[in-house]
Parts: sequence; C-alpha cells; structure tokens
Amino acid sequence: MYIIVGLGNPGREYADTRHNMGFMALDILAARHNIDIRKENFRSVYGEGRIGTERVILAKPLTFMNNSGWAVRDLVNWFKIEHDQLIVIYDDIDLDPGDLRIREKGSSGSHNGMKSVIYQLGFDDFPRIRVGVGAPEGGRDLIAHVMSMPTGEALDKVKAALNDAADAAELMVSGRIADAQMRFNKKPKRKKKEEAKKAEEVEEVAELEDTVEELSEEPAKAEEPAAEPVKAEEKAEEPAAVEKPEEAPAANEAPAEAAPAEEAAPAEEAKV
Repeated sequence: MYIIVGLGNPGREYADTRHNMGFMALDILAARHNIDIRKENFRSVYGEGRIGTERVILAKPLTFMNNSGWAVRDLVNWFKIEHDQLIVIYDDIDLDPGDLRIREKGSSGSHNGMKSVIYQLGFDDFPRIRVGVGAPEGGRDLIAHVMSMPTGEALDKVKAALNDAADAAELMVSGRIADAQMRFNKKPKRKKKEEAKKAEEVEEVAELEDTVEELSEEPAKAEEPAAEPVKAEEKAEEPAAVEKPEEAPAANEAPAEAAPAEEAAPAEEAKV
C-alpha cells in the first residue's frame, strides 16, 4: 500500500497556480486509474484505488500549504505505512519550469509545505517528486509568483512535467524508483553552470594552443627570408669568377711570343 500526497492549497482561486502542482499531478493519476478523490477525513480530501496491483490512497491536504504536515501525519498514523510507502508531490522554485527531481529522502529545502510535513512526521526518509516551476524574475514577489499561473512556454513545460510526475509515481508504486530517477531526473542548475564553465575553459585552452602553434610557426617563416640574402651574396660572387676572361689576354700573349720564334727559325736556316 502507498499513500501519494499532493501538496497545494484548497479553493478555486488556487486551482491552477504554481503552488498547486501536487494537486494537479494527483488529478492526472486519479483520471488514469479511475480513483474518485472525494472522501473527507484526516484533514484531507482523498480517494482509494489501485495502480497496477498496488493499493493506493491519493490525498490532498485541506490545511493549506504551510500546515500540510498535520494532514500527512494523520494519514500515516492511521494507515500505519512504512516511511518508503509515502510519496509526496510538490512544486519547487529551485528547478527550472518543467524539470523534475525524484529523491528517496532529504530536507525540505525552501518549501514551507515540506517543512511542515517533515516537522510533523519527525522523519524525512520518504520519497518525493519535485516539479519545477522556476524562480520569480525581475524582482517579482515570491508569493505573487507561486500563487499565479505560468504562461506561454513555461505553461507548456509545466503541463508536460505534470504528466511525467504521474508516470514517475506509477513507477515508484511498482517499486521502480531507480528507473523513475534515471528517466526523469535532470541535472540541477549548479551542474549546468559548472559544465558551461568547463566548456568555456576547454575553448580557452584550445584558443591558447592555437596561439602557441601560430607563435611557434612564425620564427620558421622568419628564417626563410634570412636564407635568401645568403643566396644573393653567393650570386653576387659569381661575377668575380667571371672576371677570369679578362686575364685571357695574358694567355694569348704566349702564342704571340712563340710566333717570332718560328720566324727566327727560318732565318737560321737561311744562314746555313
């Protein structure tokens, strides 16, 4: 047997507000499993039925949010369930609209309704499903935020999250809370920010490495022009080697001297 409690405020004026995510998730479960939530007792309105083969009680406290613990304590004491057979569904401003967080136990965080529940029960080791509604923006008052209806894209996300919360509750009732956590839990903002920061650091390192590579290539490029003047000097020395033809006349003079010697020979023969 399980008791699934959805936290919220009774009354039409609060019916579709952010603070009534628990009530709305219970309405989805009741419609799916034909459970009529009309009985009044234990400072709650509740209904009995089955989800799968498991007997369940779906309860909405009538104590208003800040005193939800009174109703939950009455239910737990009467039906004498174990701690892990209690599931509480409620809104959470610390999660983005549409995000879910499923936990087996834990503190109340900033939620006054959960503070009352834990205080009245005297323990906090029971499963809970938190439905993200987002924090107020632009300096908006917190009470005005949770007591109003989401709009636009946030409304679409919240509606989808309520169906996911009902799915998660069904898994938990069947003893598959780990599956519910794996399927629906999303990383908190803090981790998202840390991941974004790490991604930025990786990009910075990559940019630094590129810069180092560019700087290491620049000296190699600078050496190439330095080698060119050396070649130019070598080419400049080549004309000095070409100057040798200017000494050629000295070599040509030898035949000129030999010529008179040949002329002298006939002269000697004449004398003979």
